[in-house]
Amino acid sequence: MSMEIRAPKTEVEWDNYFDLRYRILRAPLDQPRGSEKNDGDKAGIHFALYENSVLKAIARMDKADKNVAQVRFVAVEENSRGKGYGKAIMRATEEAAKDRGDTLMVLQARDYAVDFYLRLDYELVEKTHLLFGVLQHFLMRKELR
Repeated sequence: MSMEIRAPKTEVEWDNYFDLRYRILRAPLDQPRGSEKNDGDKAGIHFALYENSVLKAIARMDKADKNVAQVRFVAVEENSRGKGYGKAIMRATEEAAKDRGDTLMVLQARDYAVDFYLRLDYELVEKTHLLFGVLQHFLMRKELR
């Protein structure tokens, strides 16, 4: 079993990356194709977790402020949950942030993902917004050491 975390390289890999983002994060909220992309994709650092060359999980890391990184669009294939892929991709984003000199990671967690991030030592800061008016989000943070 071979696991690799890196940015997508080919057009097919990018298509699969955005397809996973759409299927997991937008389709369940009845959002149209295209809503899974935004202007931050140009500047963000993309993470794709492949096991035996099959895409299993994704994330994007943005620069939020001086010494502050923000992870966004974290998604794991439905049939691959509970196997450590989410944890692995989060660890990769944290290591990349530390390598860049960031000392804090922030994120907006969906209500059903808060417990996952708590298990990764993120701290719940506050209730924030409703995505598309229906899905509660919470600001979370973690000091990077």
